[in-house]
Amino acid sequence: MTGKHHPSCEIVHRVPFYDLDPMQIVWHGNYFLYFEDARVALFAQVGVDLYEFYLRTQYLFPIIKTTTKHIYPLRHGDEFICKATVVEGKTKIVVDFEIRLKADGRVCTRGRTEQVAVKAPEMEIMFTIPDEIRQALGF
Repeated sequence: MTGKHHPSCEIVHRVPFYDLDPMQIVWHGNYFLYFEDARVALFAQVGVDLYEFYLRTQYLFPIIKTTTKHIYPLRHGDEFICKATVVEGKTKIVVDFEIRLKADGRVCTRGRTEQVAVKAPEMEIMFTIPDEIRQALGF
């Protein structure tokens, strides 16, 4: 989709003490929590509430794949920006993430999640994202 705007959203967060591992850097699993916060903010920004959509339509959107590249560690008290950008929304929802220090813009982490539409209660994987969600995400 060259030339087309991909919806994105940035959130600001400060690393709390309880997110640290014994080496005093953010434990790797906590990055997924930061990604989730940014993804939820992004979806809210474009008017998508996946839980409400599930209640209304019985469509679930499980994450089927995650990737993360750790570049520079976050430490206690670091203020950072987590940016979420939707890069695919037709057959699956693909969101790219970037975490960077607020102070100097240094990139700390990049990641990606992939979600598919699943129709409950059959738990049947759908091969397209429902029109309402796809259009809200700009696809």
